[in-house]
Amino acid sequence: MSAESAEPSREISHASTNDFDRRPRREISRGPRATFCNQMTVGLRIPLAVAIICVGGGAGFLAAHLARVARTQGIVDTAPTKPPAELTNQPSQQDESGGEGQAAPARVIPTDVPNVLLADTDGVKHALSEWKGRPLLINFWATWCEPCRREIPLLKTLRHERAADGVEVIGIAVDFRDAVQRYAHQMGIDYPVLVGEQDGLDAIARFGMDTVFPFTVFADRQGRIVALKVGELHADDAHLILDEIKAVDQGRIELAAARKKITDGVAALATERAKADETDVATGGQPGVPR
Repeated sequence: MSAESAEPSREISHASTNDFDRRPRREISRGPRATFCNQMTVGLRIPLAVAIICVGGGAGFLAAHLARVARTQGIVDTAPTKPPAELTNQPSQQDESGGEGQAAPARVIPTDVPNVLLADTDGVKHALSEWKGRPLLINFWATWCEPCRREIPLLKTLRHERAADGVEVIGIAVDFRDAVQRYAHQMGIDYPVLVGEQDGLDAIARFGMDTVFPFTVFADRQGRIVALKVGELHADDAHLILDEIKAVDQGRIELAAARKKITDGVAALATERAKADETDVATGGQPGVPR
């Protein structure tokens, strides 16, 4: 798997989603009783995506980082509860870009999967290059993120259903290792899980993303990033993307054409889900149930 290219692609399929946490918020098991979800736009040099950040007072190592994100990315608080005090600090006169009043530079998704090095739940270091030559589904998540938790059964199923195609699912948890160990055991996660706190945040940055959960990166056998899905992954989205990656790997379609099909297809699926949610509301059903 190659490192980031000097000239990143601006044509990576980037799917946005409104499939965020509509269920009752749960308290985080560590830290203060403060849990909230904020809506933000991700500043990338590709079509903007609306994503959700779910943060709790227990995610202490994220507090300082998210305070900066709140200042530079225009987070709008949509929660009924007040955010932790760490995230309500006033911005400094000079931001981290080095210029007074200047916006932080836009991040860019790399052309190829960066060779991130992180430890697994047992503390053993692994590089993403260990899975070189296989189609990859790389899922960034945290134990305290409700949409992330909902994705796990699907990720397990995809790994087994797509085993004949060589697909590997890799979870990257930006969280405390002991919390991830317990949750992975509880859920019977059978795919590789890497864990990081500050190094997990650094991994997110290397993928050209800000701290949003969940998001999922799809790559072909050559290690090229084909699509990046922000928000909860649905089975129909995943199968559409993986089918196109298989076609690319088999030489049946060019990468650019596959990206366009993915972009158009995921948008159509999102529209169908939105219409179904409207129908649910009109008939007294429960909107937002994963499909």
